[in-house]
Amino acid sequence: MRYVQQPHTFSRRQDDLNEVLVHVGLRVNDQGQVARGPAAATLSEAARHASSLRAELRRRSTHPEVLRYCTLEILAKNPFHASLEAVKSVADRLRQLTGQGLDGARLVDAVLMPGHGTARVAINANATGPELDEQKGLANLVKGLFSMYRNPAAHEPRLHRAVTDEELLELLTTLSMVHRRLDGAHVTP
Repeated sequence: MRYVQQPHTFSRRQDDLNEVLVHVGLRVNDQGQVARGPAAATLSEAARHASSLRAELRRRSTHPEVLRYCTLEILAKNPFHASLEAVKSVADRLRQLTGQGLDGARLVDAVLMPGHGTARVAINANATGPELDEQKGLANLVKGLFSMYRNPAAHEPRLHRAVTDEELLELLTTLSMVHRRLDGAHVTP
């Protein structure tokens, strides 16, 4: 009853405790009680048994910009909304880098896609064929992520679009890679 008004706090503390308790074969269940569970002998086993999405995200070194946008949804154990918010992190970052007010594919075309020369947000020199291909690849990847997660999620009820924890992990890992490429990007005003 202590965390009825603070489910995010309960979830975070439960995950933190379970990451440690799994080594001795215990865990805190969703009712807040200590229960028996499988004991882990290794750290990777502990991460699997603890079933902590946060622990796996830490292990994968998820980019802080991704987590800034979806931590509350992760703590609430809501992968559907976490995926929607996490994808928004890329669009918001592109807008912050360039001052563009566009969204979706139009934003990506305007700032990431090389037109006649270098893209406004260039992840390389955009001077050779392979560099241009790499730049276009990132732009197309971002457009694909927007199409796959933002557009359907914004228009379809959650009942018709389930996002599993595994899919969320894969998405957040991909978004982390995108943000890491943007970390080193050259921005042209």
